[in-house]
Amino acid sequence: HVKVPPIKCQGIKTRLVRFIADNIAWDGKGTWVEPFLGSGVVAFNIAPRRALLCDTNIHLINFYRDIQYRRIDEVMVREYLVEKGRLLSEKGSEFYYREREAFNRKPDSLRFLFLNRCSFNGLMRFNSRGLYNVPFCKKPDRFQKAYITKIVNQVAWAGSVIRRSDWVFEPQDFRKTLENISAGDFVYLDPPYIGRNTDYYNSWDENAAVELAIRSQQIPCGFALSMWLENRYRKNLHIQTHWNNTILKTYSHFYHIGSAEKWRNPMVEVLAIKRGYAADEEYNSKDLTESQFLSA
Repeated sequence: HVKVPPIKCQGIKTRLVRFIADNIAWDGKGTWVEPFLGSGVVAFNIAPRRALLCDTNIHLINFYRDIQYRRIDEVMVREYLVEKGRLLSEKGSEFYYREREAFNRKPDSLRFLFLNRCSFNGLMRFNSRGLYNVPFCKKPDRFQKAYITKIVNQVAWAGSVIRRSDWVFEPQDFRKTLENISAGDFVYLDPPYIGRNTDYYNSWDENAAVELAIRSQQIPCGFALSMWLENRYRKNLHIQTHWNNTILKTYSHFYHIGSAEKWRNPMVEVLAIKRGYAADEEYNSKDLTESQFLSA
């Protein structure tokens, strides 16, 4: 059963974790490495013994470090969200934007969680100055008792996974993360999707994507890359051009989170796996519909 971590962001792989896990071959003896942690849903569900989990988004890293070292816990989260939820219900968007401004002046993990869970359409987005700029979700009564309990349980689960493992969280660029990789490690790559709106935290362009492809295919261990392949509007030629020496596994699902309507539609995604590290090297998969995947 796939569980959901407490932080939401666009491109979250909750519905695809089992597909990813079932299609890679790794003995688990080295370190699981993620240069683009995002919500952390893949790492938390695979739950490797050792992991190096990185992101350029310092707020994400600080959030999970604060859970790891018990600077925040489920009791604190419940008390905080009950109080903030009450004020949000009373004052609505005015309170949200005041909290957003306070976070941008002096970030902290509890306020980051609060904003993340009442932002528009589940987005996490920062402008070029690193300021959180997602608008309010327009649901002042969002933090009902059941919703708070759900988030509290997610925080408790995340904490239990982190603290029983040897995990390191680092706020760093993918280039640095890929510098010290050992043969027994496995690298899971979930970069911002090229060709989509990428102001998740900082800029990501064609040059960065190409550099990632080159550097990744030089590392001494296995890797797998998640990326969009096509939708009804267009195809992603980046995969064909820069990842054509990998084993490609494809699957179809529906994007419910996105800043524009054209991104909230059926999408064929691809898992590009280094040869020698795919569970089935002989088979490039046919598309799975979301309903087929969920019932698999």
